[in-house]
Amino acid sequence: MATQTSKNPESVHDFTIRDATGNDVDLSIFKGKVLLIVNVASKWTNSNYTEFNQLYERYKDQGLEILAFPCNQFGEEEPGTNDQITDFVCTRFKSEFPIFDKIDVNGENASPLYKFLKLGKWGIFGDDIQWNFAKFLVNKDGQVVDRYYPTTSPLSLERDIKQLLEIS
Repeated sequence: MATQTSKNPESVHDFTIRDATGNDVDLSIFKGKVLLIVNVASKWTNSNYTEFNQLYERYKDQGLEILAFPCNQFGEEEPGTNDQITDFVCTRFKSEFPIFDKIDVNGENASPLYKFLKLGKWGIFGDDIQWNFAKFLVNKDGQVVDRYYPTTSPLSLERDIKQLLEIS
């Protein structure tokens, strides 16, 4: 798991994260895009992947990117390898959005990106992520503008996404 940042990151764009294929991705490539960042799990899918795909299909050309971070910290619902995870997401759900390396989102080994995301966007248990599919909406400047609970339907974020994309 590779997550690097400057000493004092000021935005999501200050991070470099390893993707599911092992390549480092400088998140500054997403400057000017609205990001929906989510910790995902293959064994707890309900309608999340379907709804993410719908959002991505509707708004990717207007500047939406969905960044998926597999996490196995909750009920061991993401036990597979990166190849297995990518195969599951891309084959079963036909997802086209980026899938990153499996990470921890809480605790001592939490990804620095997730430590940054959680700053000031409190959940019901302090800053900890409660479960899979917690969502962070990030503006074009790389700043977190909102945090949504795992039970929040991705499609219910459409109004907020459209507002950040500046479309009606």
